[in-house]
This record gives sequence, C-alpha cells and structure tokens, in this order.
Amino acid sequence: MQKIRLLALTIAALVLPFHPVIGVAQIVAISENFDLDPLHSQWTVFGDADLFRWNSIEKNLEVIWDSARPNSYLRFPLNTIVTRHDDFSVSLDLLLNDIAAGANPDKPGTLQLAFGFQNSADAAKTNYYRGTGSDSPNLVEFSFYPDAGYGPTVWPGIMATNSAMNYNGPQDFGIFDLPLDVVMHIGLTYMASNETASISITTNGVLVGPITSARLATNSVGFGTAFTQFKLDTFAISSYSDAGQNPAYAGSLLAHGIVDNVRLEFPASPVQELKGDRNNGTWNAWFLTRTNWNYQLEATEDFEMWTPIGKSISGNGGPLQLQETNSPAFGARFYRINAQRAD
Repeated sequence: MQKIRLLALTIAALVLPFHPVIGVAQIVAISENFDLDPLHSQWTVFGDADLFRWNSIEKNLEVIWDSARPNSYLRFPLNTIVTRHDDFSVSLDLLLNDIAAGANPDKPGTLQLAFGFQNSADAAKTNYYRGTGSDSPNLVEFSFYPDAGYGPTVWPGIMATNSAMNYNGPQDFGIFDLPLDVVMHIGLTYMASNETASISITTNGVLVGPITSARLATNSVGFGTAFTQFKLDTFAISSYSDAGQNPAYAGSLLAHGIVDNVRLEFPASPVQELKGDRNNGTWNAWFLTRTNWNYQLEATEDFEMWTPIGKSISGNGGPLQLQETNSPAFGARFYRINAQRAD
C-alpha cells in the first residue's frame, strides 16, 4: 500500500455546516496553454531550471533535452496516485527545432526525448538512471529515440515499481521519424480496460507514422520479469541524464523544441467534497471515495501524535461516513483522513 498524503484537517470543537455527499468520483482535466508563467502556478522545476524557459511573448514553453546535464523535470502534481487500474492521458503540442543522438562523442548511441507520468520521489533519487533501462521505476511516458543506427523509434515506455521494463516484443515500438519545425499534436493514453498505453502523433490532423501501442506484459515474461504494477503521482516534461550507462552501449541526446497546449486527464483525488460536524458528542466526516483506496479517520490534539480512529474502510466510489464517538466535550481536536492506495 502507498500513502497519498495527509488530508483535510478540521477542528472538532467548531461545528461546521453539514450535508451528506452525493455523486460519484470524477476525472480531473487540466489544461495548460502557458499564457502565464507556469512556475507561478502548480508547476515546479526539479534539476536544471535553464532547460525550461517560459516565453512571455509567444506564450509557450521552450525546452532543451540535454543529457549532459542532470535529470531535470518540469513537473505538475496529480495530488493522487494512479496505477494500472486507472485511465489517464496527456496530450500536447510539440515543435522540434532540432534533435541529435550521440551528442556526446563518447556516448554515440541514442537516448530518449520524453514526457509522461512518473513517481516524483523515485525520479528525484540520485541513482535514477533512465538510460540503463533498469533504474527508473514507476514510469509511463512518451519516448522518442532519434536514429543511431537502428532506426528512429517511438515507444510508450512503461517501467514497473520494481524497475522491470515492460516488453512484449518489437510490436511495442513504432519505427518512424518525427518532423522538424512542424507542430505535432502528441497524445499518450493509458486504458485500464485493456492495460495498454498508446501514442498517436498528428500534424494538421494527419497521422505521423502509425499509432503505437504497448500492453502490460502481465501474462508473459519480457526481460526476465512479468510486469506487476506502477504507481504515479506527477506529470513531467523530462530531460534525462546520460549518466550510469554501460560505456559499451551508452547514448546521449541534445534537442530543442517548443511545448504548448498541455492537457492532462486522470482520476480525482481520493478524498473529495469533505464535510464534517460534531453532533451530540460524535464527530462525523463525510466525503466521496474512490475504489481501490482504503480510508481511516485519525485524530490529534498536538499535531505530534495521530491516533487511528476505528477500522480502515475500503472506498466504493461513492460517499463514506467515518465517526469518532468519544471526541472531547471541550477544547480542540483535529482530524484528518488517511487515504492509502490498496493496489
């Protein structure tokens, strides 16, 4: 199980307006057209900030993918955890000015130009090496490898929680190049119903190469390990370092481009529409749940020690009520909902 975060602190001594929750969990849709500096909203930079520059005149994002620099990301938090049992997607416009594999003569192979969904804690680790193929857990991303002798490659890259690479065979890859100086609309979609990630690339509504799809290899063995799970909490435009690779096969990358019109769709936060009240000595918390999450009420009086209240209860995608029947008659007690992913 994985904890998402601490949610919804409420003072028990204060009686709040109380209404039962109705409805069902929703899909969140986020659109970013870079009319304003993204760093003034929820976007943050990890690593080298010089690789991501907001163009205040053109209202877009100028990006450098430079493997000579440390792992660097422009990131947007999902405020939830998505797994193989959830639908999620990203689409954006990309204009490539230039791209070159083997930018470092000592690393003449290729490396990926990428964006997609990651686990922020994993991606921040100093031993997170995307170029090795085995040191980048919890990842679902669009990857394009410029040609370094094996053909230009488009791949919906998926890495498991244990860093196992998802692989079914050569059908997972699309072998085609991306045009320069042309706006491409790129979509990366993961569908839980068939456990498949797909990439589509169009210019002016016309496909550039075939739609490329890769299903989770849960019933077959790829590179020694059947695929199990991924847990993602962040969208990122990613510039990967070329560190950590075997020198005999090392690759590198340098590319410049413009990103615009990002749209994200993913499941809503595991706790929604939280309301609470205290009535006749009973503290009530009402909220909307999601399936595959477990919920437990916790209380504190000093913010140092949190006490679990009652049992952990599984969400069902609808409303849930949690109670504490022994809340103090006077003073203040604070409550939170501890939401943990069950799968």
